[in-house]
Amino acid sequence: MMIGGSKRAVIENMKQALLASDQHAKVELGDPDLTAYERQQLVDDFFANQNKPLFKLQRSLTRWAANLLSRSLNNKTKFIGLDNLATVKGGAIVTSNHFNPLENTAIRTAALKTGHKHLYIVSQEINLIETGFLGSLVRHYDLLPVMINGNNPTYMAHTFPEKLADVLGQNELVLIYPEQEMWYNYRKPRFLQRGAYFYAAKNQVPIVPCFVEIRDYDKIENDEFLAIQFVVHIMPAIYPTPDKSVRENSQILMQADYEAKKAAYERAYQKPLTYDFEVGDIAGWRDETIYQKESENYGAKANPI
Repeated sequence: MMIGGSKRAVIENMKQALLASDQHAKVELGDPDLTAYERQQLVDDFFANQNKPLFKLQRSLTRWAANLLSRSLNNKTKFIGLDNLATVKGGAIVTSNHFNPLENTAIRTAALKTGHKHLYIVSQEINLIETGFLGSLVRHYDLLPVMINGNNPTYMAHTFPEKLADVLGQNELVLIYPEQEMWYNYRKPRFLQRGAYFYAAKNQVPIVPCFVEIRDYDKIENDEFLAIQFVVHIMPAIYPTPDKSVRENSQILMQADYEAKKAAYERAYQKPLTYDFEVGDIAGWRDETIYQKESENYGAKANPI
């Protein structure tokens, strides 16, 4: 989780990733360098903790704290299309653009506003390394860890899908970021990875597409950024077709979700979606000196999906 600190190098990494047509590149800095064994141990300890006698109480307290924090952080957040989430009664996979460690609180608030009690979040296992109070929250959170860089194919092939299916079977919402890596305050929806849609098709649950618009307002947050405000756009749920294969459904769902996010972006910002890099693509960015040496636009010309 990187909220404070300079983002100049991170933004430069985004620009270079777009030049390389790699919208799933890791651009954040400072993640711990863990071995595959250490990553596996984080996941094993996370699930072992759920067997401890006080876990249910600790999870209840964590849910209460997370809900309170989410509502507090989003007291000025605007929500468009809440009815589209309110009509989803069973398990579902919610997708959103990934640009900030706190944007999941906006999705959680939307879930609470529409009668859903919980929101599970699929998150990379590296986030389990947090210590202290934050670490305690993470370990008792409604979290489903994924192992992107591990060397244990059994976990992602069997254990994770089983855990996810169990949560969806309990009629819960699960937030997955198909863009995978976080790009700090990047306004645009990026190309999507197929995993979320495979799981939706496999479990015959809908995708609920969300797009979080980021608005700047005239308040200085720090030396590099203005303060920002979220506008959560929730589009109609997309359902798998029973007579199509898992692969066919996953591709259809992914394409439909991308188109929904693209349309939401274009409505919100009143401009066509392109992947030419502009300083304004980074919400709240105040320091333009990083780009003064070059005047041309940057971008990736690859076709979506």
